[in-house]
Amino acid sequence: MTDRRLPGEDGVVREEPQAGGGAATPSFRLPDGASPGLPGAPAPMTVGPATLIWGQRTYVMGILNVTPDSFSGDGLMQVSSGADPIAAALAQAQAMVAQGADMLDVGGASSRPGHAPIPVADEIGRVVPVVRAIAQALPGTPISVDTTSPAVAEAALAAGAHMLNDVWGVADDDALMRVAAQHGVPIVLMHNREAARYRNLMAEVLADLWRAVDRALDAGVPWEHLVIDPGFGFGKTPEHNLALLAGLDALQVLRRPLLLGTSRKSTLGKLLDLPPDQRVEVTAASTVLGVVAGADIVRVHDVAANVRAARVADAVRRGWRPAGWSTGSGA
Repeated sequence: MTDRRLPGEDGVVREEPQAGGGAATPSFRLPDGASPGLPGAPAPMTVGPATLIWGQRTYVMGILNVTPDSFSGDGLMQVSSGADPIAAALAQAQAMVAQGADMLDVGGASSRPGHAPIPVADEIGRVVPVVRAIAQALPGTPISVDTTSPAVAEAALAAGAHMLNDVWGVADDDALMRVAAQHGVPIVLMHNREAARYRNLMAEVLADLWRAVDRALDAGVPWEHLVIDPGFGFGKTPEHNLALLAGLDALQVLRRPLLLGTSRKSTLGKLLDLPPDQRVEVTAASTVLGVVAGADIVRVHDVAANVRAARVADAVRRGWRPAGWSTGSGA
């Protein structure tokens, strides 16, 4: 061992202070009550009657468009003359749950490019009766409401909804965030832009979403109630959308559950020149890619096909196995 007794300038031999190894340099400690801020699976989230445990499998959200002008051609206000749109929506909701949907997303105003805005009263008139009917008939199913209107959100929550889905979650207006905070419900913050103008797509999507998360926290929404959505098809060109899907795993750094909505989107249709009602397989392909990149929720029109696609991806990505699975079974 090295002799640590060294003579000083006065010639007196003194013991040299021990540096203490790793303790030689002071380091920071977490302040009281601070989060470690490190990667890890998000804590479980309660959405109405269900508790979502992230990282075990992908949750499938079925889309119910109570509109006459949905881009995907599934608007429930387009039912034949004399039919009841509420009954049609309920029947579709029940079918989706039977096919494996974990939750339902009800929207009463189209968000497709070039859509015509409708009065808030009309949106409430479309959404609230459907939410109420589903809440009564399917009490175990979480209901999300796709809206940008605080008044619609308030009315839908009073009717039995459990979650808000904001397609302008990155906007400066925090009114919908405050509704979520006041009612103690989760909110999906989606990326969007008025124009598809970017210098660095993924960096800007990431930055915009983080600012939205920060605003939501300032508005009183708990960290555990925040879900992010990169906004596939919103404020992005087809090339942007494909790059977004290719780089989706970069959003894991935000440490929030990730919702992906590629279902029947025009980018997928352009790839193979397919109309909306023939985009089931291409949507399923994007679902698999999304799950492998870490998507926690997929929002889809065609539930059965995407549940099956997601489960195969879950088996590879998350180690999911069906009940009764045996490792000794044959090929």
